[in-house]
Amino acid sequence: MDATDLFDDPRLTTIGLLYEAHDGLIAKLEPTWKENGLSGLDANALIRLSRSPGRRLRMTDLAAQINLSTSGITRLVDRLQRNGFVQREADAGDRRTSYAVLTAAGAAQIARVLPAYLEGIERWFTGLLTGAQLGELVVGLRIIRDAANPEATALGD
Repeated sequence: MDATDLFDDPRLTTIGLLYEAHDGLIAKLEPTWKENGLSGLDANALIRLSRSPGRRLRMTDLAAQINLSTSGITRLVDRLQRNGFVQREADAGDRRTSYAVLTAAGAAQIARVLPAYLEGIERWFTGLLTGAQLGELVVGLRIIRDAANPEATALGD
């Protein structure tokens, strides 16, 4: 296979479309977060906490779900804690484990963001696909996520 054949490989088109779709979606959705004083990481963390049992996650699990390092999740949770959106809780049974817990203020903040955020998701993502297309996409994304980010797999959707 010569270089020209490699340049025309359809896998490059597929991954390129994924990158372009991701970047385009972020550009469309980002103003919703920013108008509410949040970064994309802030919003992602608050949404994940709001959808978790007890509105809490182990710091390591939150880091895996949003693909941050230990120091990255510490900085994010520190910032969210300074803003009153989360609090840290130590695990009584394991001093090495701590949880990020959504506060009432954090729940109220993300509740303000969600209507416009969901409208954007509908307009720029889910609403562009038929039910069957969306169902197939979700199945495919789970397969890819489970292989590429197995740490997040056990944590739920």
